[in-house]
Amino acid sequence: MQSFLIEGGRPLKGTITPQGAKNEALEVICTAILTTEEVRISNVPDILDVNNLIQLLADIGVKVTRHTRNDYSFKADELNLDFLSSDEFVHKCAALRGSVLLIGPLLGRFGKAMVAQPGGDKIGRRRLDTHFLGFRMLGASFERVPDRNVYELRAKQLQGRYMLLDEASITGTANIIMAAVLAKGKTTIYNAACEPYIQQLCRLLNRMGARIGGIGSNLLTIEGVESLHGATHQVLPDMIEVGSFIGMAAMVGQGIRIKNVSVENLGLIPDTFKRLGININIEGDDLFVPHHEHYQVEAFIDGSIMTLADAPWPGLTPDLLSVLIVVTTQARGSVLFHQKMFESRLFFVDKVIDMGAQIILCDPHRAVVIGHDHKLQLRAGRMTSPDIRAGIALLIAALSANGTSQIDNIAQIDRGYEDIEARLNALGANIKRV
Repeated sequence: MQSFLIEGGRPLKGTITPQGAKNEALEVICTAILTTEEVRISNVPDILDVNNLIQLLADIGVKVTRHTRNDYSFKADELNLDFLSSDEFVHKCAALRGSVLLIGPLLGRFGKAMVAQPGGDKIGRRRLDTHFLGFRMLGASFERVPDRNVYELRAKQLQGRYMLLDEASITGTANIIMAAVLAKGKTTIYNAACEPYIQQLCRLLNRMGARIGGIGSNLLTIEGVESLHGATHQVLPDMIEVGSFIGMAAMVGQGIRIKNVSVENLGLIPDTFKRLGININIEGDDLFVPHHEHYQVEAFIDGSIMTLADAPWPGLTPDLLSVLIVVTTQARGSVLFHQKMFESRLFFVDKVIDMGAQIILCDPHRAVVIGHDHKLQLRAGRMTSPDIRAGIALLIAALSANGTSQIDNIAQIDRGYEDIEARLNALGANIKRV
């Protein structure tokens, strides 16, 4: 197991560029299964989750060409469908959360798919009901194979129809879209997720010949087509990484520029950090975060304590709450964080409390953070990363702490952040991988 050793208390300064969006990359890469022609995707992040998905596509026969580190072509003209029933395929799917995004395109093009309970972050239950209910409404049937703990899905011909999703699931929406583009007739998806990742997926599919309307809203209409063709696509900058860098710059920065962030696709992220008193200058498509001696948490108009809660897009993404919690430990003021979507995501705060933070974990979904206003510096410590986002939050905490910290299980961080230690060391950090 690899670990990071982080020397805390070193000010960071300079320019950093976000990688391509992890969640978008996982979705758009899977569109290659829907056509026999080449799909070329650039700005693909070189991270563990994406690389494992690319390897899984290669295992089922997709021809993968790596033009540069972040530029790939995929061609799915000769797939080995027998591999989809193998124990090796099931085992690999069980280790990778993104593998669930293969179901929709496989079902849409070939009328069959197999899925194991996917792996990923240990942040609570992440059910697949929305996916399965959507597939069933399109005409697919599924059954569980008890001795292998997998589900087999089959459909002779998917048929478009109206559906109201039980939750605005991002991966559920993506999967249903990819199944529906080749279905017969019209599919209407209400309560669809509308994150920039989903918008990008729809735009790519339309360039491939799909007919999707309502992009950017929670009401999508899809007119099924006979086939799709190849296309090119560029992945957006990762807004979660942008948010992580804003938080890092506020806590330990001496002036940090975050380049080419796609400001129009950041949603509430800049405004949320501004509510913590953090100054962010928007300069073209860059963000500049100056040095902060202090940052004062806002109060609501009636004077009540600031509350930040996650919500489906265009609300605040849950992936940034871990970073926001750590940043608030050094703010002037207090914040109640309400994490609604996952019941285990806040448990990482115990590690930040051990570092000297004043946090009250009210229940699995709510935590109150009382800011130190830099009067009490966090202490270095040894900790383990439970998931991607908690991992980067702990790394930011360690950068601001007094002494040398160790973070174990950094494979969780590698799943979502490309060359993170090298990029932060270029700003003045001292992070060693051991």
